[in-house]
Amino acid sequence: MENRQSPPILITGGARRIGLALAHHFLSRQQPVMVSYRTWYPSIDVLREAGAVCIQADFASDEGINAFAESVRAHAPRLRGIIHNASDWVAETPNASLSHVLNAMLQIHVHAPYLLNHALDDLLRGQGHAQGDIIHFTDYVVERGSDKHIAYAASKAALDNMTRSFARKLAPEVKVNAIAPALVMFNDSDDEEYRQKALNKSLMKTVAGENEIINLVNYILGSRYVTGRTFAVDGGRPLV
Repeated sequence: MENRQSPPILITGGARRIGLALAHHFLSRQQPVMVSYRTWYPSIDVLREAGAVCIQADFASDEGINAFAESVRAHAPRLRGIIHNASDWVAETPNASLSHVLNAMLQIHVHAPYLLNHALDDLLRGQGHAQGDIIHFTDYVVERGSDKHIAYAASKAALDNMTRSFARKLAPEVKVNAIAPALVMFNDSDDEEYRQKALNKSLMKTVAGENEIINLVNYILGSRYVTGRTFAVDGGRPLV
């Protein structure tokens, strides 16, 4: 990953939070990066100045997903990996259309990675044994469910299952794994009461932080053996 000429790593949802942190991490190591973004933020200009290829994409429709795949192909004949970080978090509120909530969650968490993996798998192949990677970001609620975000949890569970299916399909050239985080970092708008309540949900009583995810991604990319696995990053929340 130190070679400037190595194929890029594609990160969906790279304008904010973990996607942005991963993009800057790879760029600091001279690893080429491509990111998708739905909404422009100043961080996109910073990424471009650092050398990243940034492509605006709307995953709200299959047409938008397929158009993005074509843009990726136009920029890169090969990919080192795909990190599916793009996500949304919609609750079943009293006034919400349940069909809309379910469709929106399936679109971003199932349709997008499913279609992109199929559309771009040949860019990951042909580089040697275990030289390509796909990483799905799921969620710790896959194991426990969620009474307030039922569609969200279900869509992430589908993505978790797809991890194993794509691992079977693409081995041994491409490894496919998932990361299932709980609380990674707070938002600036989170008040102290919320933060303390959230911290008390885990055994470790702290947030993971972006470096915890970066270190795990580095391990997965560096492995030549591990595939079809889900790595929990939840601070022991299921044991509380």
